[in-house]
Amino acid sequence: QGQLVESGGGLVQPGESLTLSCITSGGPYNTMGWYRQPPGKQRELVATDTIGGTTNYADPVKDRFTISRDGGETTVYLQMNSLKVEDTAVYFCTAGTSWAPLLYWGQGTQVTVSS
Repeated sequence: QGQLVESGGGLVQPGESLTLSCITSGGPYNTMGWYRQPPGKQRELVATDTIGGTTNYADPVKDRFTISRDGGETTVYLQMNSLKVEDTAVYFCTAGTSWAPLLYWGQGTQVTVSS
C-alpha cells in the first residue's frame, strides 16, 4: 500500500518561488505527478513524470514549474517559479503504475499566492 506525504506549501507573494516535496513509500512508481484544486474549482493536472524521463506539464505552468525525482525515485518535487495568484490551490502528489498512474494520492498541501 503506497503512502504519499506532501510538504512545502505555504503563503508567498506573486513572483516568488516555492518547492513542494512528496515522500512516497511502496515504490518506486512508474508514474508520479502533481495535481491541484483551486478554490471552488475541480482538480486539475499540474505535471507528471514517468520513469525514463518523460515529463508532461499543463499549459498554465509550462516554463514556470519543474517536476523532478530524487535518485532513489522515492521523492518527487515540484519547483514552482514566478508564482501567480491563480496558482493558489491545494496541491496533491500522485503515484502509480503505467496502467494505473493515479493509484495513490497524498493528503494535499495548501499553496497560497497573495500580495
